[in-house]
This record gives sequence, structure tokens and C-alpha cells, in this order.
Amino acid sequence: MRTSAEHRRITLADVALGCGVSRATVSLVLRGSPLVHADTRARVEAELKRQGYVYNRGAANLRRKVSSGVALVINDLSNPFFAEFAAGVDEALATAGYVTLLGSTGESVERQRAVLASLLEHDPAGIILSPAEGSDGEQLRSLIGARTPVLVFNRELQTRAGDAGWDFLSLDNVRGAQLATGHLLERGHRRIAFFGGHRDSSSCRQRREGYRAALTEADITPEPQWLVECAPTRLEAARQVSALFVRDPAPTAAVCYNDAVALGLMAGLAALGRRAGQDFAVVGFDDIPEATVSAPPLTTVAVDPRARGRQAAGLILQRLQDPDAAPLRTVATVQLHVRASSDVLPASLPGAAP
Repeated sequence: MRTSAEHRRITLADVALGCGVSRATVSLVLRGSPLVHADTRARVEAELKRQGYVYNRGAANLRRKVSSGVALVINDLSNPFFAEFAAGVDEALATAGYVTLLGSTGESVERQRAVLASLLEHDPAGIILSPAEGSDGEQLRSLIGARTPVLVFNRELQTRAGDAGWDFLSLDNVRGAQLATGHLLERGHRRIAFFGGHRDSSSCRQRREGYRAALTEADITPEPQWLVECAPTRLEAARQVSALFVRDPAPTAAVCYNDAVALGLMAGLAALGRRAGQDFAVVGFDDIPEATVSAPPLTTVAVDPRARGRQAAGLILQRLQDPDAAPLRTVATVQLHVRASSDVLPASLPGAAP
């Protein structure tokens, strides 16, 4: 039968006594302080293990009046881009001694509100937010308040006074879409669609802007039917492929809102008896890991989502160090990776002459 002493929680004082150091030294070891000599650290860690000490981080945070958690709220965790982004965030936060508190909204504004309310109960040190489509900056500021630092990723948030006043990390959407469209123009395509996404999304508007700019430079005005909207998912994109071919002459190529849409387009083309890279040129946006192994490999605008996650974590940690600095707007550079999905030349297609 166990005695009451065996049930007693091991304290810092117990560990300090066991290895002949001060309680403060044990505390420094637990916090990973570089001030502790390596030999002393090893002795303390051995004693912690011997006594079975369990570090209560929540209680420590309460004493220090800080949180070791950073909330990461993703709009579509089923998209491999955001899975990679989240992995990058988690890597960087863990290195800095923080825990990632993950929530996914599934592109639902209502779900986003519930997820944020739940995560705020844990009093996170900061929030990295990739907003759901249709998010209202005013409502989000009211929900989150002014005390918790926020980094917005990918989609801009607006309030009646302008932007939401939070740090913002975006991709160079305009430049990326210009590169994608320019590549297809260089291949000889003149009927180029922009496929997927919703025009109300700031990232979609920016990518359409780059697409239009490249066409304008080539003295091409896009036909209305070349702009096909759909949810930025593989399944919805596959369902909408027939919209590209409702009128002759049809497009011979498409710039897609993202890689998920591009892969859905390729699947939809196959269902119609067409082949990406042979009967129709496809360019994506993101360069998710699957892009290199799809059939055919996908030409896409590379943004390195895992690196963007690490960058987002770095920016929120920077904000925690300097909470009173002016809001930062950071634009991540992009580059085009050419693969087989855009190999087809329009001259080789029946009825595809400009």
C-alpha cells in the first residue's frame, strides 16, 4: 500500500536538494536558460528524471503571466498547401519553445468564430490566422480584441477604417499569375482561362489581376467564359471542367487559382477524354509536394508553403518581442516551376489556331 508521501507531487525544492543546487538553478534548467553550465544542466536533468518530476507548464505560465501557446487557425486544412504551411509554423514555434494550438475552419465564417472563441479561452500568446472566405475584419477585431497579437496570412482583412491593423503576410499573387500566364503565352496559347477561386477573395482578385495584366500586355482581352469560378478544392474544380468547353472556340490552356484546383482540372479533363499536357495546358499555384508526382507533373507557381509557415511563425514571434511596433506587411516572393502539364503547343490542337 502506498503512503501519502509516495503520492506527494515532486517539487523544484526536492530536485534541488537531490542534486545539490539551488531551486533557481533547477528553474533555469526547466526553462532552457543558456546561463546554466552544461555539467550542472546534465546533473539537474538526471535528477529530474530520477525523481520523475513533471513540469506543469500551465502553472508556470500563470506565474509568469505569459502563454507558451500560439494559435494557428487555417481556412482549409484538407488542402495540402495548408498542411505544409502548418508544419512549417509548428517547426519554428517548437524551436522557440512554443506549442501550436491548431484550429481549422473549413472556409466557414461561423466555424471560424467558434474556433477562435475556443482558442482564446487558452489565452494564446498570439494568433496566426488564414481567414475563411467572407471574413469580416471588424467582427474579427471585436472577437479577438486588441490585446492578442495577430498575423493574418494569405487573405487581407478590411475594416471600416481600412485594413485591420494587424501584421500581414501575403504571397506575391499578382506576379505569380503574371508568370504563369506569360509562360502559356510564350508557348503560343492565346485562349487562356483563369480557373477556380472566388472573386471576393483578395488572393483570387490579385491572381486574376496578374492574369489580366499578362494578357493585356499581349493585346488579348479575356472572354467572360474564360473566367470560371469554383471553390478552391480539387473536387469542385473537377466538377466545373465542362464550363471551359461550353462555347467554341474553347480555351487551350488555364491558369488555376491553386494546385488543388489544377489537380481537379486535370482529373476533370481525363473524365472528358482529354489529357493535361497533351490536349490542354495546365498551370497551378503553390507547388505542393504532389505537384512533382502528379500525372503529368504539374507546372506551377512555387511559393514553398513550409517555408512560408516558418516565416509566419517568425513574424508572430517578432511581434511578441516588440508589441508596439507598427504593423508589418510582408510579401513572399514566388517563382515558376515548369513541368509537363503545360507542354502542349496550341498549334498541335485541332481548331486551336489563334
